[in-house]
Amino acid sequence: MLSVVVLGSGNVAQHLIKALSGLSEVALLQAWARHPEKLAHLLPAGKIAADISTLMAADIYIISVSDDAISQVSARLPFANRLVVHTSGSTGVDGLASGNRRGAFYPLQTFSKNKEINFSTIPICVESEFPKDYSTLEKLASALSQNVYGINSAQRQALHVAAVFTSNFVNHLYTLGNQICADNNIPFDILKPLIKEVADKINYLSPVEAQTGPAVRNDAQTIQRHLDFLQDSHKKEIYTLLTHSIQQTHEQKL
Repeated sequence: MLSVVVLGSGNVAQHLIKALSGLSEVALLQAWARHPEKLAHLLPAGKIAADISTLMAADIYIISVSDDAISQVSARLPFANRLVVHTSGSTGVDGLASGNRRGAFYPLQTFSKNKEINFSTIPICVESEFPKDYSTLEKLASALSQNVYGINSAQRQALHVAAVFTSNFVNHLYTLGNQICADNNIPFDILKPLIKEVADKINYLSPVEAQTGPAVRNDAQTIQRHLDFLQDSHKKEIYTLLTHSIQQTHEQKL
């Protein structure tokens, strides 16, 4: 059985603690947080360490804190030559202090505090400095998920950028669409079947093949009507930029 300690109390750390606590193959020995009260609803007091110097011996230590804090937290660990990983998509394994054996354990998903997550479907990307440690991380990842990938630091950085485009930016476009609906007394729910259909299409088509709309059709009259409708210069700029990007992409494809 693998023994694990989690360091952190944010969304990712809390979801990991919940998921690991339910695994028969894993013993979640302890969790540490700068604000231990944030974990009180997840673990008994005896499993929450307020002092990092009291961490128990474990097979894997998962640091799940903000990217800016990874180096600082890993440097405070009171031991050496143990397997320590972080959960960041944009930080290399060299972002961890060098006193321990370093790696990454990156669950590629968006985590919100009050939204339950099924870890079995989440891609987990693992990396380690040493082959033996990779086997350990792969074993832990496989206990959580059916989708485990060996991804190095450079690939993980590229993956994180791609995830920002396909998740964070897309969600912001939902926000802008919601604002347009609200400004015109239209319920945003009307758009939800369209959003679901577009998301489902990429299970069967490439994103380029799934593209529709006035930009890919070069429908200049509709595009101009949309720009005339948009009074907000910020939305107009975004609409123009994305229209040009779609057109350039499909010109290159042709």
